[in-house]
Amino acid sequence: MSALAGALVAFALVAGCSSSGGGGGGGSQSGTNTTRFVAGSGTVTSMAPGERRAAPALSGKDLDGKPVRLSDYRGKIVVLNVWGSWCPPCRKEAPDLAAAAAALRPKGVEFLGINTRDLTEQPAQAFVRRFKVPYPSIFDPDGEQLLGFRDTLPPSAIPSTLVIDTQGRVAARILGSVSRRTLEQLTDDVAGST
Repeated sequence: MSALAGALVAFALVAGCSSSGGGGGGGSQSGTNTTRFVAGSGTVTSMAPGERRAAPALSGKDLDGKPVRLSDYRGKIVVLNVWGSWCPPCRKEAPDLAAAAAALRPKGVEFLGINTRDLTEQPAQAFVRRFKVPYPSIFDPDGEQLLGFRDTLPPSAIPSTLVIDTQGRVAARILGSVSRRTLEQLTDDVAGST
């Protein structure tokens, strides 16, 4: 595919996914940011143990105002999902993430979310209730927490998911929606390779 064709496909994906329709809020009146950049094709990138780099420090308050730190999960495999209530692909993947979190918890896999670009907690809290999300999410309205991941995640790739190994290193990355099956396979692979 030529560079121009690739750029046009990427533009079409971003334009198609970034509309304000779909019931995800309606701009700042509902507490969601009107800037919507959604990208990602579902591409999975796995890193061999020798190629993995440490995940950056991540800390903030969850949607209920309680402190959360990625370092609290050290020694466990962590699935870190970046999402927004305004994001249609995020709504699509939410049931699979909730099911994967429930299925993988007995195996010692923890889930953590980063809610981004929602201007207030209310739309994100409604999303969590609607999709029965069983894990905490750091509230990151300005994308400040995501800046630490700039070498790993493009800031426009929402949703995106990282799998972090027991040593706190990024072991896999998914740009775009993820399925339960993919998460189960990736976490099994990471558990077997750490």
